[in-house]
Amino acid sequence: MKLNRICLSLGLIAVLAGCAVSPQSGAEKDKTYRITIMHTNDHHGHFWQNSDGEYGMAARKTVVDDIRREVAAQGGYSLLLDGGDVNTGVPESDLQDAIPDFKGMNLLGYQAMAVGNHEFDKPLPVLKMQRDLAQFPMLSANIYENGQRMFAPYKVFELGGLKVGVMGLTTEDTVRMVHPDNVKQLEFRSVIAEAGKVVPELRRQADVVIAATHMGHYENGKHGTQAPGDVEMARAVNGIDLVVGGHTQNPACMKAENVLDRAYVPGSACQPDRQNGAWIVQAHEWGKYVGRADFEYRNGEFKLVKYALIPINLKKSVKAADGKTSKVPYTAAIAENAEMLALLTPYQKFGQDKLGVQIGSVDAALDGDRDRVRKQPTNLGVMIGQAMVERARADFAVVNAGGVRDSIKAGAITYKDVLKVQPFANTVCTVDLNGQEVIDYLTAAAKMSPGSGAFPQFAGVELEIAGGAVSNVRIKGQALDKAKTYRLALNNFQAAGGDGYPKLTAHPSFVNTGFVDADVLRAFITANSPLVAARYEPGTAVLRR
Repeated sequence: MKLNRICLSLGLIAVLAGCAVSPQSGAEKDKTYRITIMHTNDHHGHFWQNSDGEYGMAARKTVVDDIRREVAAQGGYSLLLDGGDVNTGVPESDLQDAIPDFKGMNLLGYQAMAVGNHEFDKPLPVLKMQRDLAQFPMLSANIYENGQRMFAPYKVFELGGLKVGVMGLTTEDTVRMVHPDNVKQLEFRSVIAEAGKVVPELRRQADVVIAATHMGHYENGKHGTQAPGDVEMARAVNGIDLVVGGHTQNPACMKAENVLDRAYVPGSACQPDRQNGAWIVQAHEWGKYVGRADFEYRNGEFKLVKYALIPINLKKSVKAADGKTSKVPYTAAIAENAEMLALLTPYQKFGQDKLGVQIGSVDAALDGDRDRVRKQPTNLGVMIGQAMVERARADFAVVNAGGVRDSIKAGAITYKDVLKVQPFANTVCTVDLNGQEVIDYLTAAAKMSPGSGAFPQFAGVELEIAGGAVSNVRIKGQALDKAKTYRLALNNFQAAGGDGYPKLTAHPSFVNTGFVDADVLRAFITANSPLVAARYEPGTAVLRR
């Protein structure tokens, strides 16, 4: 009796301690388990298909349902996971706090997701509402609120006796990528340190360990000024079988060991990355693909049998003999699921009604493409800065490229177009700086890595950049005078130290004008329409040597 009581007490302690002992029932010896992991990431509000009929949650559901049926018919099991950043990017979604997106994920049957940095774009009550709405866990082991984890660090799934543990991790860069007021009581601890604690704990409970992450896939671990990503974490932490990633918004398809295939074509074969025994996958962005990884587990070996990125009605431009261009699908067309359409249509209509008002026009495209605006000056970057300069009566502006989320096509411009470019509702701020302070700020901006959201776009200022140093600075066409005072316009995110910029909110001259950036751009477009795109070409104003 005494021995039984001791065993009972030890068992109760083990349960209360989070099961730091081996599971009672795990995988059977000499049995082959077939497990299919489906994955997406960086949805960014794209619950509806685009104007070319690409992606959208209705077609995604058709694919996911078909895979589930196929896998079940063959005696296998499946999990549907997401690598984070459900929020921000499409005005219809942004206006409605991503409620249609989370409801769509519920209907799709997601089983877990990583928490992304863009989940913090709005105040915490919005995120907590989304967490309550989601019928699946939002996971992150490294986000702490008042010393306690804000989210569950992991969840263990039992798939026909096989136990699969899924942990979540969020980029440490979140603290400098969102408005500080939204995360001021939070800590984003080291992903490597937290994974180092969680993986052994999960290994005692699960046969397979998966990391659902929002950290980024950096080729050969070269993350520059960004926080460590999936490659670095997988190399540093033993015991991870699969990383389902997000954040860098690229297909993690490899040409060779540690060499990313940057010219990946939808529908072609994709070889996922592998580091320290862990497979690493990422499905680009916006629901453009559903990733499918088919595994077999037998006697402790987790073997990848087949991997594919399934394009969701992605199309390419084809020029006909008559010179006309049309869009044709890369792969067979996917029908939209009627149940999902019925759920999402009211949300789409509400957003369209609010956003379809024309506010101006432009004679040529204004370039806010992610691949260019984060690496080089563009006309849209200049125009946004110019709009801020005029509204704030400033001398020059510095705009973080991560705040420019889309391009504006030639022709009519609607309010929706503006909100696609600037969805964050940041406000325009000003700071009066002396000449040396201007040099110091421009030097900090010049050091921001090309390709990152911190990369600067400029308006009203000319300069040369070489080796991280700036020279030949001219403001409004005149050489910088260190004895003068100049007014800088920037957004409140940058002013608060966002993206690693110098914090200016404590400067004696700091003013938050309260003008929302999208409203400032909207007013500028209306006042200057029809816009001539050539007037905003950056030319040689910023020379990098």
